[in-house]
Amino acid sequence: MKLSQFKFTLPKELIAQYPAPYRDEARLLVLHKKTGDIELKKIPDMLDYFSEGDHFIFNDTKVFPARLYGTKERTGAAIEVFLLRELNHENRYWDVLVDPARKIRIGNKIYFAGDSSIVAEVIDNTTSRGRTLRFLTDYSNEEFREKLFALGHTPLPKYIHRDLEHPDERDAEDAARYQTIFAREEGAVAVPASGLHFSKSMLKRMEIHGIEWSFVTSHVGLGNFKDIDVEDLTKHKMDSEQMEISQQVVDTIERLHEEEKRICAIGTDVMRVLETVVGTNGHVKAFSGWTNKFIFPPYDFSVANTMLANFYMPQSTQIMMVAAFGGYDEVMHAYEVAVKEGFHFGDYGDAMLIVD
Repeated sequence: MKLSQFKFTLPKELIAQYPAPYRDEARLLVLHKKTGDIELKKIPDMLDYFSEGDHFIFNDTKVFPARLYGTKERTGAAIEVFLLRELNHENRYWDVLVDPARKIRIGNKIYFAGDSSIVAEVIDNTTSRGRTLRFLTDYSNEEFREKLFALGHTPLPKYIHRDLEHPDERDAEDAARYQTIFAREEGAVAVPASGLHFSKSMLKRMEIHGIEWSFVTSHVGLGNFKDIDVEDLTKHKMDSEQMEISQQVVDTIERLHEEEKRICAIGTDVMRVLETVVGTNGHVKAFSGWTNKFIFPPYDFSVANTMLANFYMPQSTQIMMVAAFGGYDEVMHAYEVAVKEGFHFGDYGDAMLIVD
């Protein structure tokens, strides 16, 4: 497959800038991958495609406030610092992105409005845009993390536009809505978007239907939004993301396979975890570590037999995985229908359920 095969015209007005008023009010396109048939529904209607004993798998990662605004020492130049992950807890080293990158060099210090007792010093240039920062402060480790996150803002993707001169304007609402209701394992800088459609009432409906659910953890990173710069997809290297799947979930999957039940992966992040832990014998295994698995057509899936996914950007790694699961022709046609019918795209957008 080639990168250009995933290019399509997406009108800007279809990129969702805000979430639906209620989590389970988004629209749903149902794709029957064996026939290519398409149905237009609402999120609560998805339960009609499942029976008692079927199983959903969610991602319980929690998004942290990763975007900080600071100024460079002496010049006062505005600098955006995007926290990626903590490298060393004791020394307070963080892997970050800075923008504009050209203005920052090793040894430069960055100051943050709102807490003059926290200063960041650049100690390494890891990539053309990436940096390693050491945070300088007299706070204890616990106090420092609390203060650092208090300075941060919700790490919305760049295609969601907010007033950067007044970043607090909608931050409280985004902080609540750019998070699933079952988020508990802190570490993501992007939300597992397909999980945003589930409210407490939706989980209650699932319970009434006899649908069970469990959780894996995948700390979604910026690699999801990184542009692919090669035409030959076999040459693209995915960024690594931290993940975990427990033995309890593995045992549940094995039981569900024996009972021939439906397993629905809620999002591409969950699907990636599940396919990462498939052994050569076809069975899954418990694992805690990192994955850089890149899934694109053609690909044979071994764990989930249904999938819920948001509508993603053109030429993104997410649409490639969805096409691998639902069939390239079928999924690209479904995207054409979604655009024609005015479905919303992106993290705050609508969703597609793929069933056999």
